[in-house]
Amino acid sequence: MHEWDSEWQRKGATLSDKTAREEFGLTQDDIVRAIRAGTLHYREGSMHGNPWLRLLRREVEALVRKKHGTNYLKDRQSKAELARINGELKRLKIQIAQLEERKSKLIAGTKR
Repeated sequence: MHEWDSEWQRKGATLSDKTAREEFGLTQDDIVRAIRAGTLHYREGSMHGNPWLRLLRREVEALVRKKHGTNYLKDRQSKAELARINGELKRLKIQIAQLEERKSKLIAGTKR
């Protein structure tokens, strides 16, 4: 396997065009222009009949850095990470509440 192919397989090294638009504030036109210019490589994917483009994260970050600057990129990355952390905290709070409820039921059941 060539080093180039291994990057496409590595977890977190790729993202969809939709994620690139949401996470980095790119437009579909920005992505298509960069693909045509050769600055973004892509692979086609399809999920339940819906086509999408898989992009290399490092190339998307380089495009955003070139278009908007390093500070913009860092700001967008921080906001994306904060959103992931908040989502994880919400999921964990729900899980804790469920475990506390189960614990209460088990304690109540052993006192009988």
